[in-house]
Amino acid sequence: LYDLGTKGSGETPYSRGGDGRLTLKGGVREVLAAEMLHRMGVKTSRCLSLVETGEKLFRGDEPSPTRSAVMVRMQESHIRFGTFERLHYLGRQDLIATLLEHVVEVYYPHLMASRDRYARFYAELTQRVAELCAQWMAAGFCHAVLNTDNMVITGESFDYGPYAFIPNLNPKFTAAYFDYFGRYSYANQPAICRWNLQALQAPLKMVISAADLEAGLQPYEEHYGQCYRSLMFQKLGFPGDLDEPIVREFLRSTLEFLNQSQVGYHEFFAQLAATFAPSWRHDASQIFPDIDVPNDALKLLLDEWRSEYQRVLQAFPADAYDEMKAQLQKSNPAKVIVRPEIEAVWEPIFQEDNWQPLNELLQQICGG
Repeated sequence: LYDLGTKGSGETPYSRGGDGRLTLKGGVREVLAAEMLHRMGVKTSRCLSLVETGEKLFRGDEPSPTRSAVMVRMQESHIRFGTFERLHYLGRQDLIATLLEHVVEVYYPHLMASRDRYARFYAELTQRVAELCAQWMAAGFCHAVLNTDNMVITGESFDYGPYAFIPNLNPKFTAAYFDYFGRYSYANQPAICRWNLQALQAPLKMVISAADLEAGLQPYEEHYGQCYRSLMFQKLGFPGDLDEPIVREFLRSTLEFLNQSQVGYHEFFAQLAATFAPSWRHDASQIFPDIDVPNDALKLLLDEWRSEYQRVLQAFPADAYDEMKAQLQKSNPAKVIVRPEIEAVWEPIFQEDNWQPLNELLQQICGG
């Protein structure tokens, strides 16, 4: 079952003084984010429909008046961490217990027979959030507004406002213009997700013991690390369940090269998938022959990376290479949208009501 929710349909008790409307551009951006993340294997909401309303909206961060829309978003649940926090603020322990029972019954039915089902729910939620965050990080995605009201109890990704896919591996990258101190920077996302799980303990403590909550949260870093490594191994063409020291070290070297060289994060992996060949096993110079780095120090680092990749490839039998190429292509889409491409498809809509570039981009995302 999927839960349907509208975005942009007007004021609610939670609108915080805003008009509860959605700009058409914001809706287009969310459609693109959801489809791109879905293609990259991230557990995400999807957009069922986007309907322009004809209303004119005034927003300080874009030319006004601007066009308005209502979007219907579908995901497993819209019950947020903040849903529990609100009941805690109101002191309604009875309603927290009722809501928690509903959550387990509907979204975690495999736990219903357990006497400690509430504690087990929180432990499983911790694992789901850790895995979701690892998916963002491997996908090179910066959500940008990770407060507790933008996290749901099913561990899904949703609500894409000032998000961005990182152009290169910059840990300090921030997607929101208002995030002056980098609270929601790319590299901060794992810690922020853990903080949000910690914040959820405040209302849950009215029903679940503090010891059980701490025990549930304790494995967060381990869950995150295992999932991130698995996803990055797959982006490099290796099995996700591999846990060999040589592959771990190669992942570290790859991240170091990406950080120091500042080559395009998504282009790097897309090219890896497009050019991978069994001959790399015998001749390291053939690995990424056309990759461009600006100075001798980075060329040396690239040569070291090529040699290390060759050593890892030589640890695999020759008959594994077809499967490795398939894994590379599955894990690394040829097209990942960055901000200039989003602006490029919005401009024809804004100027001429021409939706063809958006439709073409969506086709590239789904097929790339």
